[in-house]
Amino acid sequence: MLLLYAKLESMRELQDDFSRLELNLKAATDNYRYFRSLLDPKTKLLVLVKANAYGHGGVEFAAMMQRAGADYLAVAYPVEGLELRRNGISLPILVLTAGTDFYPEIIDTRMEPSIPNLYSLEKLVEILRERGIRDYPVHIKLDTGMHRLGFMTEELPELVEYLKKTPEVKVKAVFSHLCVAEDPAEDDFTLGQIHLFRDNVNYIADGIGYMPMRHILNSAGIERFSQYQFDMVRLGIGVYGISALPDKKLAPVASLKCKVLQVKTLGPNDTVGYGRWGHAKEGTVIATIPVGYADGLDRHLGRGNASFSVNGHRAPTIGNICMDMCMLDVTGIPCAVGDTVTIFGEDPTASELAAILGTIPYEILVSVPRRIHRLVIR
Repeated sequence: MLLLYAKLESMRELQDDFSRLELNLKAATDNYRYFRSLLDPKTKLLVLVKANAYGHGGVEFAAMMQRAGADYLAVAYPVEGLELRRNGISLPILVLTAGTDFYPEIIDTRMEPSIPNLYSLEKLVEILRERGIRDYPVHIKLDTGMHRLGFMTEELPELVEYLKKTPEVKVKAVFSHLCVAEDPAEDDFTLGQIHLFRDNVNYIADGIGYMPMRHILNSAGIERFSQYQFDMVRLGIGVYGISALPDKKLAPVASLKCKVLQVKTLGPNDTVGYGRWGHAKEGTVIATIPVGYADGLDRHLGRGNASFSVNGHRAPTIGNICMDMCMLDVTGIPCAVGDTVTIFGEDPTASELAAILGTIPYEILVSVPRRIHRLVIR
């Protein structure tokens, strides 16, 4: 068995050299410090590591942020938080979509659930009463205009009355989510959300007799509305290198890289890939790389719609992207088996690929599956 584990570890090291998502520790730390610099020293900073840390690797990135000095982490689902706890992450963890089925596990690992409605709160209280637990920390979610999850203003009187007679929970925080903070044309709406949030929090605080921690700003909100930072902010896409400000150049943390598997020269009647969509000319040179749509490389980036970096030169895709591989036209580019190809990172960026696809960089980042190993570069 030990021999098998040793062999698997050796295979992992080979995979790092085959295809990998490199995580730049300095870039992550610099991005974190930039956002920290926009805040009052007393303001807590929560970092979102949901969706496998936006595709970067949940455990790896959470460990980075724990070392960087983050006050809180947040995940979407309980299973994400449980993975962090199993891997030694000790920071407070907010579970944004706690549901009700995993309350026992949340309690056992001292995670803090988001409470978006009275039903969820009542289910949590049932379990806390069974265990004889009091003052368990919860974050009350308010709907201030996103209209996804959270208590509406008209639901607050019933919520407050329930909280006043329920010693099993302690309102650690009240929060809401801005839905358009990055768009200056929508600033009136964003300010309306913030003001409604402030009024609703004050109503809750008056009813329960104490002021909970407050948080509403996301990454764009931190950059554009830092005067409303309240007690804590939530840093998501910004820490990974995407800014809401057009003139602010944050460093991308993740770089998807792989090695060239094969190089070959084609003739004028040759075609490339499934469906014969890639058409060669006399002397066309192609390179095959081990990244395909199963690795998050959208098929719409094929047929020359995108180009990747090979030895400092851009090489366009040729033909259709396959499940595990794709081909690049490297005609006129120095290229050999084993050379490194950058799919996204500094050049091209995830934002560039997103623009080609008519989407957002979030989708590019979270599409990199777990089979691509995350490698921290210090």
